[in-house]
Amino acid sequence: MEKLLIAIAAGLVEDKDAVRVDRDEPNEEGVIVYHLHVAPDDMGRVIGKQGKIAKSIRSVMRAGAGRLGEKIMVEID
Repeated sequence: MEKLLIAIAAGLVEDKDAVRVDRDEPNEEGVIVYHLHVAPDDMGRVIGKQGKIAKSIRSVMRAGAGRLGEKIMVEID
């Protein structure tokens, strides 16, 4: 799942070297939190107007995790 998130984010940003993903351990509900870090200048590209791109990223990630039987959440830092 980390590779998928990195691939999606790298396609959106200019500074591909700054894309980094941290993963938390599953919480008591079994939800794994992925933290996406990008360069400050690329933050707007990842979030998009009114958060539409961020919502799309989260939807794709949830769909992929569902196929693996996981519950995930994506936070953009």
